Amino acid sequence: MKPLDRILAAARANPRHIILPEGRDPRVAEAAKRLTGEGLARVSLMNGPQIDGVAMIIPSEAPDLDHLAGHWHRMRMAKGMTAEQAVIEMRDPIRQAAMRVRLGQADGTVAGAVATTADTVRAALQIIGRAPEASIVSSFFLMLACDGGAPIKGGMIFADCGLVVDPDAEGLAAIARASADSCRKLLGETPRVAMLSFSTAGSADHPSLMKIREALSLVRAAKPDLEIDGEIQFDAALDDAIRARKAPNSSLTARPNIFVFPDLASGNIGYKIAQRLGGLTAIGPILQGLAKPANDLSRGCTTDDIVNAVAITAMQAGSGNIEHTSDGQGKDRELVQR
Repeated sequence: MKPLDRILAAARANPRHIILPEGRDPRVAEAAKRLTGEGLARVSLMNGPQIDGVAMIIPSEAPDLDHLAGHWHRMRMAKGMTAEQAVIEMRDPIRQAAMRVRLGQADGTVAGAVATTADTVRAALQIIGRAPEASIVSSFFLMLACDGGAPIKGGMIFADCGLVVDPDAEGLAAIARASADSCRKLLGETPRVAMLSFSTAGSADHPSLMKIREALSLVRAAKPDLEIDGEIQFDAALDDAIRARKAPNSSLTARPNIFVFPDLASGNIGYKIAQRLGGLTAIGPILQGLAKPANDLSRGCTTDDIVNAVAITAMQAGSGNIEHTSDGQGKDRELVQR
């Protein structure tokens, strides 16, 4: 079964409540209809058309608007927010959706078909907040190479390609650890992490390499059982034969399923090259490190993109873990755990 099919099956096995705040956009409304019809999620749509089985919320007229605004006021009053301003801001669909997730009224939210990434991420960071165990909030793209002509098959995680501009060593280590957790959750695979660079195993020397080496040490200290290596060039990470020549002492036992880029510029360029020239499907950016799931969409997204993002958001909310195990005879069994 393809990785995306496994994710959809896991979401369908235990549908979660997801809020889509951009209901006026036809793509979002169509996605809500499909998600409900296919049993992938329980959907609340803001400011959208009436759809059978889909709950409708008009943010500016919500009966509990004052209740939501009261929470927002208490959260921000130390920063000078007034009660009146809190009501005004809680009428905003993106903020209100995030508050409903924070208060447990929904399991997650997905936006960005209309709103900018800055608006969607700001609402998630300010209102939902960072998970207690996360030092930063970062993002990744789920890259799927499933077409018959693809040189490799399966799913991979590229991080961070959408949020953290220039992480320091601690930030890079946090991105690697969070991406490993996302890999287990979404792909059901044992994580294998490549910390990418223009150098492999010390083949070059430059100050920019120091943060990658320090990040590697931090990850190994915190997660000694995690399979990770760096700094390493992409070709050496991807190809076992090249890795054997360039990094004969590499701890990677097979092709990585997680590629951590040293900064946002290289990550964003890299995923778009893989998408546009390599033909990989890119789903994201998916946020990791939040207390509860909230995810961003590209303003050029399709209805399929929205459906897939909601399914991933449901997985992050706990619809199930995909366990990928071997039967001992070289064949794999795929289980969806509730």
